Amino acid sequence: MNSNYKKELTMNKLTKIGVSALCGSLAGVSAANAGDLSVSGGADMTWVSLSDATVGNPIGIGSNYGLSGSGDLENGWNVALSIAMTNANAYSNTSVTVGVPGLGDILVNQGGSGTGIQAMDDITPTVWEEADGAGLSAGITKVAGTSAGATIQFTPSMTPAGLTAKLAYSPDADGSSSTSDKGTGGDSASLSNGWDLTLSATDELHGIAGLTLYGGLSRVDQFTNAADGSLSGDSEERVLGLKYAVGAFTVGVQMNNDDTGRTTKSEYDNLMYSATFNINDDLSIGYGHVESEKKDDNTAEADSVQIAYTMGGATFRVAEVKVDNQSYSQAASADLDATVISLGLAF
Repeated sequence: MNSNYKKELTMNKLTKIGVSALCGSLAGVSAANAGDLSVSGGADMTWVSLSDATVGNPIGIGSNYGLSGSGDLENGWNVALSIAMTNANAYSNTSVTVGVPGLGDILVNQGGSGTGIQAMDDITPTVWEEADGAGLSAGITKVAGTSAGATIQFTPSMTPAGLTAKLAYSPDADGSSSTSDKGTGGDSASLSNGWDLTLSATDELHGIAGLTLYGGLSRVDQFTNAADGSLSGDSEERVLGLKYAVGAFTVGVQMNNDDTGRTTKSEYDNLMYSATFNINDDLSIGYGHVESEKKDDNTAEADSVQIAYTMGGATFRVAEVKVDNQSYSQAASADLDATVISLGLAF
């Protein structure tokens, strides 16, 4: 038999074997066991009273609901779906997580925050909200990273015990780039691709009970165009913080740096610190402070004392909030005080 014919026959057999193996693998990936789809939601009713300020209706209602589901693939992988809806039935975000045993979790997220460095914009301990998030905004610029655009985030499972690493990437870190399947996003004004890296270490790694150390880096490429000529470089952000829990007390401190890459007033340095105390299983009190220094400009600050009481699926909260130099302004109207009363219901 001709030697070339033998080689061709062998290659044909190998090709058939390879295609059969590939098809079997893909069949295993595509076949998932039926999972559950669950619904959860909540409502938050607030009354905001501002001192020395004229306001309209002080009553606010926030509502949201989410859908979540999960299932297993025949090859041992697992998948999870999350869809969030916010006020007035507005679409918020969708994420799909694929868990690969021995490798980690791969999350594809679109339309929402909570990925990359943005998940660490301020995670000092609270009983309800951050100092500037309980009903009176301080107009402070915080880190955002790649979270505005569609993001792919990888959480490896092979890290040492107590260490969590997350690497997020977005091909276009602009909120307008989010799109449905089989579509592409529009051209963004100046933001291009970017990445975020975050790390968190607990006592399983460093041996100090109750202490959590965390930090993150972000870099987003930017390009100058006719619509925005104020750019001088890429956007870079940094986060470094710690939380320490002992008994009923939890304290935390965090520093952020946001270099927006703009020619003027391009950098923000933020400092946050807070403390909480659990009086019992249902009642907690806390204090939080945040300040943000805008380069060559003013410092905006917010302080808040909060109390929260839980009764089953209901939580009653009261917050006293004080803001100085709102949105980095020194106008008299930029110094505000507010009392916020909230009733949250979870379903």
